Amino acid sequence: MVEKKPDEHKHGSMDIREQEKTFAGFIRLAVWTVVIVVVVLVFLALANA
Repeated sequence: MVEKKPDEHKHGSMDIREQEKTFAGFIRLAVWTVVIVVVVLVFLALANA
């Protein structure tokens, strides 16, 4: 197995576009989930009034 030496790594050289797109998608999903849950809770509160 080949081991990398610490001096071979250059900070900030990795392409992280895929990780950024995945994170943005996760945040978008989380926001929509929260919005839907709030809307459902408001509807339930109004329906039981």
